[in-house]
Amino acid sequence: MNLLERQVADFVLADKGYDADYIIEEVLAKGAEAVIPPKSNRKNHRDYDACLYKERNKIERMYGKLKHFRRIATRYDKLASSYLSFVFVAAIYLWLK
Repeated sequence: MNLLERQVADFVLADKGYDADYIIEEVLAKGAEAVIPPKSNRKNHRDYDACLYKERNKIERMYGKLKHFRRIATRYDKLASSYLSFVFVAAIYLWLK
């Protein structure tokens, strides 16, 4: 699987869309723990770290809030440093809000 091919991690966090046996097996083969909630139609429900998954959700919500800034969502800036600078400004604004 190309997505996890050269990745090194202790935990792999993903949403229910990645709850497939071949993905879970590859994560475990790399020595990592899969933090992926099981789909509701799965016959054998697996356990996962719900607290760690909640932290992933916070990050996803932050990305969603950052995309409300038009300049970030459409990538107006040509230079990566200018773009990253505005991402920092927007993140600080959201943090202080």
